[in-house]
Amino acid sequence: MTRPRVVIVGGGFAGLYLARGLEDQPVDVTLLDRQNHHLFQPMLYQVATAALAPNDIASPIRSILSRQKNAEVIMGEAVSIRPADQKLRLADGSVIDYDYLVIAVGTRHSYFGHNDWEPLAPGLKNLEDAEEIRRRVLLSFERAERERDPAKRHAHLTFVVVGGGPTGVEVAGALAEIRRYALRRDFRRIDPREATVMLLEGGLRILPSYPKELSERAKRELRRLGVEVREETMVSDIRPGSVAAGGWTIPTQTVVWAAGNMAGPLTRSLGVPLDPAGRVIVEPDCTVPGHPEVFVLGDVAAFPDHRYGHLPGICPVAIQMGQYAARAIAGDLERRPRRPFTYWDKGQLAVIGRGHAVADIWRLQFGGFAAWLVWIFVHIFFLIGFRNRVMVMLEWAWSYFTYQRGARLITWPWNAGARRTGITGNTGEHRSADAGPGRAS
Repeated sequence: MTRPRVVIVGGGFAGLYLARGLEDQPVDVTLLDRQNHHLFQPMLYQVATAALAPNDIASPIRSILSRQKNAEVIMGEAVSIRPADQKLRLADGSVIDYDYLVIAVGTRHSYFGHNDWEPLAPGLKNLEDAEEIRRRVLLSFERAERERDPAKRHAHLTFVVVGGGPTGVEVAGALAEIRRYALRRDFRRIDPREATVMLLEGGLRILPSYPKELSERAKRELRRLGVEVREETMVSDIRPGSVAAGGWTIPTQTVVWAAGNMAGPLTRSLGVPLDPAGRVIVEPDCTVPGHPEVFVLGDVAAFPDHRYGHLPGICPVAIQMGQYAARAIAGDLERRPRRPFTYWDKGQLAVIGRGHAVADIWRLQFGGFAAWLVWIFVHIFFLIGFRNRVMVMLEWAWSYFTYQRGARLITWPWNAGARRTGITGNTGEHRSADAGPGRAS
């Protein structure tokens, strides 16, 4: 008899832990992802702020599952689902049949109807986003070094982070440390310590999912680092060179978006109820209504919760959902009834800066150096791969004792505006905007 085929769409935490959980089961596992690597998203902001290199927080999916005999990996993009026929269609036109389908594709950043803001304010969801933000941040200092107009120089040295959740807080704190420590001796015409870092939050307080005391503590620590924290400040417009928020116009050339998430178009092809962010409103066993063979896990699942309304899109939720789905599929094969999914809330952590974090773990609420050590331990523990754990520990140790960041590289296309500015490459050669290829003017 043919073995059941489990197709997993998405190689994030939920998909990977599910695949591993089925290693000893009589099923064939197909993991589909449009990237060839698993990404440790909680530390993505450290790539964006030049603390870590991209390969420190990513591992090839094929390598992770290479020893699992019942698993195969396909690099491709799913575009639609036909639940009635149990078929998944890919962007290249091919179709995959399944007995069980698991949707764990994660989410993208939401601009709340202002998609024209995305080119001006990139979000932070994948390595490409992180490298683009790193490029823009470092280029701002380089351009400020050459700018003679004080107003334009100030705009280059103003960094605006939109969204006061954990990602926004971590990015703002890291940018403040780059300004204060890593770059302070690198320039001759500017003092990087004079750069402005602003964190804009539309709600009543930053870190709204944390207890109020920890939110206030995080705000105090950010302000100690020199971050301007503005709460109840809604962004109304983003244009080249400025951000309009709370009745103010802020001149800036670098904006980072960390204000919202939404699911991609794949969930809409299921034909089931979705929440306003496009997430699937799942059953107690994390399945689609009317289709017990289709699981929706992780960030793209809207699972009711008494504390949060819906479970938050964080890696512990995704991991536990992936492990649960593996047990549910194994139970189906043994004809055991499914039990509802229950989430064990282990707490939440957010790092603010060097040697300081806030922690809400069970009934313990604390901050400072102790919370920072807990944050380090937890993130090292969940990193995939021995090599990544060692490299991240070494990079953090080096950064802590030297106040430096080891990935301050500006990569292509840093000179995307060369035709307009007359600056090309890294050879020092100047061309006029009208000079043809290879003809220096």
